[in-house]
Amino acid sequence: MRILFLESDPMWIYGLPNGFCDAGHTVMVSGPLTEDSMTDMISNFHPDLIFTMGHTAEHTKEKQKMIRECVTSTNIPHVYWSTEDPGYTFTFSLPLIQTIEPDFVFTICPARVDFYREKNIPSAHLDFGYHSSVHSPAEVDEKYKAQIAIVANGYPMLYKKRPDHYRFKALRSLLSPFLEENIRIDFWGRYWDQMEHILGKKIPNDWIHGFLPYTEANKVYSSAEIILGIQNHDTQLTQRTYEVLGSGGFLLTNDTSEIRRLFSTGKDLIVSNSSKETIDLVKYYLSHPEERNKVKKAGMETVKKYSYEQRANYIIETLIDAGILPKSAKSSGEGRLVHYVDTLRENYEIYIIEPKDTLWSISRKFGVSIEEIKNLNCLKSDTIEVNHFLKIKKK
Repeated sequence: MRILFLESDPMWIYGLPNGFCDAGHTVMVSGPLTEDSMTDMISNFHPDLIFTMGHTAEHTKEKQKMIRECVTSTNIPHVYWSTEDPGYTFTFSLPLIQTIEPDFVFTICPARVDFYREKNIPSAHLDFGYHSSVHSPAEVDEKYKAQIAIVANGYPMLYKKRPDHYRFKALRSLLSPFLEENIRIDFWGRYWDQMEHILGKKIPNDWIHGFLPYTEANKVYSSAEIILGIQNHDTQLTQRTYEVLGSGGFLLTNDTSEIRRLFSTGKDLIVSNSSKETIDLVKYYLSHPEERNKVKKAGMETVKKYSYEQRANYIIETLIDAGILPKSAKSSGEGRLVHYVDTLRENYEIYIIEPKDTLWSISRKFGVSIEEIKNLNCLKSDTIEVNHFLKIKKK
C-alpha cells in the first residue's frame, strides 16, 4: 500500500511513517505543504491512504482548508491522528476535524473515542510509540552526560489556564524535591526559566540547556544516569515514555494507572508517588548501577511491543474492520520511505529557505528572476517561509 503523510515536523515524520515502512508499505512524507505540492504528490505518488496528525505548522487555518479541498475530491481514504486530546479537543482537535473532514480519527485519549463516535466521526484509540531510527541506545555523549536529566517543556502558559492540570502535580512530585535540596537536574527544553512560581524555587541558569532537536534526544536518554519523565494524565502516557525506554534510558516517572497497566514498575522503569519517594529512589539507584542496568535492559525489551511498526499494523487492521480499507491493504512486501523534496531533486535544483532570505536575495543568488521562481512554485505572493523548499530551475 502507498501512504502519503502530510507533515513536516521532525517530531512526527520519523515515527509512524517509518513504522509503516517497516510493516511493508511505501511511504511518502510531504514536508512543508503548498497547494501545488499537495496536488503534485497526489497525482504522481497515487496514495492509497492519506495521513495527517498532530498540531504542527502544517495545521494553520489556511492549510486545513487546503487539505480538505485537495483530499476530499480524490476519494482517497484520509485519516487524522489526534495527538492533542483531551486537553485541546475543543480548542484545536475538533475544529480541525470538522474542517479537514477525515474519514477516520485515531485519538491518543481512550475517553475521546466515544466522544467522536457520538458526533458521527468514526474513531478508535491509538497510543504513541517509538521508532529505533531515532530512539535507540547511543554511545555516552559528554555533551549530554548527567546524573539526572529531563527532556520536556515547562508550559507556564498552560499553568495560567489550568493550574489544576495533572502535569503540574507530576512536575512538583518529580522536580521540586531536587530544587529544595539543591541536587542538580539537567534540563533540556523550553520555558524552564519561567517555572519558579510553579516549582517553588528558581532553577539555576546553568542547569538549563534550552531547546533540544528531536533527533538528539536519545543521546540524552543514553548519556544520563536517570531520566525524569513527566506524565500528563493518569490514564494515558506521554510519547517520551516510550522513547526513553526505546533509547535504553533509565526512567523514573509518575506512578499512574496507565504506567502500571503497560509496564512492570520496578522492573522496566521506576515510579514515584511523592517528593520523598523521588529523592529516596534516585539516591538508591545512583548508588546501585548494576540494578540500574537491569532495569534499563528490561525496559528496552518490554517497549519493543509498542513500536511504530506494531502501531502501523494495528491501524491497518482497524481501518479494514471499519470498511475504510480493503483486506488487500495488508502488506508483506519490502517497505520504502521517500521524501517529496527528494523526488523533486531528480528534475529540479532545490533550495531550502533560510532565515533572512527573500525572493529577491534568492533570485540574485541563483541568477533566476523572481517571476520565474514564483511561476515554477505557483507562488501567489512574494511571501516565503523558513525551511520551506523552492524549485529554482529545471536540471
